[in-house]
Amino acid sequence: MGLRRRPQPDVVLFLRAMARPNTHQTRSNPEKNPKRDPTASGQRDASINRNASHNYFLLEKFETGIALTGTEVKAIRSGKANLKDSYGLVKDGELWLLNCHISPYEHGSYSNHSALRTRKLLVHRDELKKLIGQTQQKGLTLIPTRMYFKNGRVKIELAVARGKQLWDKRETERRRTADREAREAIVRGHKGG
Repeated sequence: MGLRRRPQPDVVLFLRAMARPNTHQTRSNPEKNPKRDPTASGQRDASINRNASHNYFLLEKFETGIALTGTEVKAIRSGKANLKDSYGLVKDGELWLLNCHISPYEHGSYSNHSALRTRKLLVHRDELKKLIGQTQQKGLTLIPTRMYFKNGRVKIELAVARGKQLWDKRETERRRTADREAREAIVRGHKGG
């Protein structure tokens, strides 16, 4: 049996220095980009159709997905979408969005999208059957009311709507003005008393 030799102190220090560094984390992860764009994070709508409630009675609303290209998503994130004159259409058992203007992405190349192309909306089959039944009624149409991000994906809120006549618009405006004046009178009453 041989005697075991104790290693020299210099060798021990050298071996400790050559050992692998610690792989465990000592600090917690920093927040992921705290100043993220509110549109991209889903806190603010990417586009709103303000004319929809003025020109139509909005009866029922649905959330739909939309099939887009990469440059379209980037353009929407930068706020270049417009829903003003767009509408939904059921054709051949599929739901389509027409006249939705998404401006071309400024850093896009030859693969950039056309601004007014027809885009496919994604809904469940039972929702599609319900929409087909409602849009076949006289005077009902599908109007997109807003476009927003949800979990990183673009969603469109689609409303089943009935068009307003001119007198309907006047009546709505009168009612809105009367409500505003009543609220102001209540506020004045609280301040004065």
